[in-house]
Amino acid sequence: MLIDLLTIFFTSLTYLFFLRKVAKNIGLVDRPNARKKHSGVIPLIGGISICLVILNYLYFKPESLPHAPTYMACISLLTILGALDDKYDVSFKIRFLVQAALSIAMMNFADLVLENLGDMLAVGDLHLGSLGYVITTLAVIGAINAYNMVDGIDGLLGGLSTVTFASLGFIFLLSGNQALAFFCLILCVAIAPYILLNLGAFGRARKVFMGDAGSMLIGFTVIWLLLLASQQDSNPPLRPVTALWLIAIPLMDMTAVMIRRIKRGNSPFKPDREHLHHIFQRVGLNSAQTLAVICLSAVTLSTIGILGDLFNVPEYIMLAGFILCFGTYLLVLRHAWKITSGIKLLFKLK
Repeated sequence: MLIDLLTIFFTSLTYLFFLRKVAKNIGLVDRPNARKKHSGVIPLIGGISICLVILNYLYFKPESLPHAPTYMACISLLTILGALDDKYDVSFKIRFLVQAALSIAMMNFADLVLENLGDMLAVGDLHLGSLGYVITTLAVIGAINAYNMVDGIDGLLGGLSTVTFASLGFIFLLSGNQALAFFCLILCVAIAPYILLNLGAFGRARKVFMGDAGSMLIGFTVIWLLLLASQQDSNPPLRPVTALWLIAIPLMDMTAVMIRRIKRGNSPFKPDREHLHHIFQRVGLNSAQTLAVICLSAVTLSTIGILGDLFNVPEYIMLAGFILCFGTYLLVLRHAWKITSGIKLLFKLK
């Protein structure tokens, strides 16, 4: 196991350094503009590197993940699409169409369908029947774009995805599924070198970004594992409501921001600077502090979900708690300007 982990780490690191040069030669880079405040051109190869590492690992150890060939094909196509989007800005309609097609492939070839929502409404298990195929497609598209939209400051996408994969790994381990628990650990280790370069640990000249290829890969992998954990057994290791807590920050941030854009008459997919990390930065936190606060919040919410699962807290109570958290987040976002101004004024008075 240790040899596998070390191999994954250094393979991922090697890919990153190699692909940096390739990306600069072919123009697969992110350039600063009015919305992107970084300096210089940054290679968009984090996702490609992670994809290659996962493909290498599963090629030699396909038993690590059920239906590994289907998963490998799906993430390969998503990574290619994401790389094309990073370079040529592919229409969101085309992206959604491909994501929907891959969700259909996932349902048909891997039998991963969101069919049972559990006892969320205190009336017994809610079985979706044929509607589950529609909900699953929406869930796949939603998860992919939630992780795409949250990628706004250095380390955030890597940090949040690591929290989710680590939480899933812990749940798999408790249920006795050591293979899937170790696969989640493999994902965390594969992401770690990207986080180091993204945060400038090897110098700002070697900085890299995840790119849409990475956010699509991560979002798809998260929903794949969540469905695997909650829908594939008569006594699954994860209750469906717990999944909400494991992806709480990306899910709440995406939903809240899209609601606000629609209310303003804008496209829900139009980029802006009103995400959670932007709010923290308006308060006066720097990027490192913002990263720490958001990742700590994600750990807290995931822990609540896991504890609720372990102590068998009724699912309708867990759902009510999640809705309360989301409602609070919406309220904070709605009055973000007043709140940030008030906090700044308070600190000035002190």
